[in-house]
Amino acid sequence: MSAIEAAAPRGRRLAVVTAITGTVFIAAGAFWLSFTALADLARRSGIDAGQAWAWPLIVDGIIVVATVAVVALASQRRPTWYPWTLLAAGAVVSVTANAIHAIIAADADVPPVLAASVAAIPPLVLLSITHLTVILTRPVPEPATRAREEDMTVSAMPDETATANVPAEVEVPVVPLRERRAEAAQLRNVEGWSNKRIARHLGVHPSTVGRWFTPPNTETKEEAL
Repeated sequence: MSAIEAAAPRGRRLAVVTAITGTVFIAAGAFWLSFTALADLARRSGIDAGQAWAWPLIVDGIIVVATVAVVALASQRRPTWYPWTLLAAGAVVSVTANAIHAIIAADADVPPVLAASVAAIPPLVLLSITHLTVILTRPVPEPATRAREEDMTVSAMPDETATANVPAEVEVPVVPLRERRAEAAQLRNVEGWSNKRIARHLGVHPSTVGRWFTPPNTETKEEAL
């Protein structure tokens, strides 16, 4: 492995760590602004001052929890309509409550529309930045893992050597190798087929098709035979 190849993963990890750190700070700031506004609105609405802090936790907390649930369920290919519904409901309540508080608490010389627009930014940022943080912290499969997954998807495909296990009394049509390679070249160059599709069509393994298209100067003597 070259120095550039070794430095590339470290650079990506550093970029991800920097992005996660920034999103966490932004999310904390947005949550604090929304929290104080909703807590004050709860006090103004008659909730005891010692309990008012729980209301913004419920409203904005559901945004965070629903966002994590959406990403987690999507990665498992499970239905996500319910967490999406909770996420949308929490966002609507938070934005509306922040806007109402801004209209009530803003100075008289500030237009209500401007006050509501400014107050709506923190909950919207909290929603988007939480989703981004969850995506950034989601583990990415290693190249070897992805390669194994691809191999598993094609492991059931018959190889050109599979006919060796067929009983002698069963006649298996044999197509000359030259004809199969010529057909593969036509399907790839003219039809634009991928190696996997060509392999399925000809009944061989994708690695065999890949060897067919390997430039002659890079083939080994065994592959050339």
